[in-house]
Amino acid sequence: MSSIWSAVLQEFSDVVDLHEATVICIRLSMAALLGALIGYDRERRGKEAGLRTHMMVSVGAALFIMVPMRGGMEIADASRVLQGIITGIGFLGAGAILKQDRHASIRGLTTASSIWVAAAIGIAAGMGREITAVMGTLFALFILVVVRRVEPRIEPRKEALEEADTDRPSRRP
Repeated sequence: MSSIWSAVLQEFSDVVDLHEATVICIRLSMAALLGALIGYDRERRGKEAGLRTHMMVSVGAALFIMVPMRGGMEIADASRVLQGIITGIGFLGAGAILKQDRHASIRGLTTASSIWVAAAIGIAAGMGREITAVMGTLFALFILVVVRRVEPRIEPRKEALEEADTDRPSRRP
């Protein structure tokens, strides 16, 4: 029985003290909270990827980078982990983009990009760059909230509209 208990203790030895547990808790909490802020905006607008999705992406990205870094992996080696996270999030974002309505218009680009940013924020929080993560969140929210209100006021130039019309293939046989 003592060998079982010893094995259990050894398996849970990755958190050696209260300081370590506090650091882990702060980083994961920051990732979840900041992901929630972006997800709340998307949820409020009725988008498919909302509060929970953005929180999960941010926490997942934080864990993916935090575990190897806290385990002693060098930053040069962790770059491969970062590449994997970025690639994986790209596939998740592509799923958001591929969802099209009946009129075959492309939808979901902003949601896909907000998922991508949530992952980056999670990585920053997971690496202990909380201020960078907060600043990234503030920039993302500015873009999602403030720029969204300015965007409809921007009129496309006449030349750009004409050029877009000439680039489209004709629908006539």
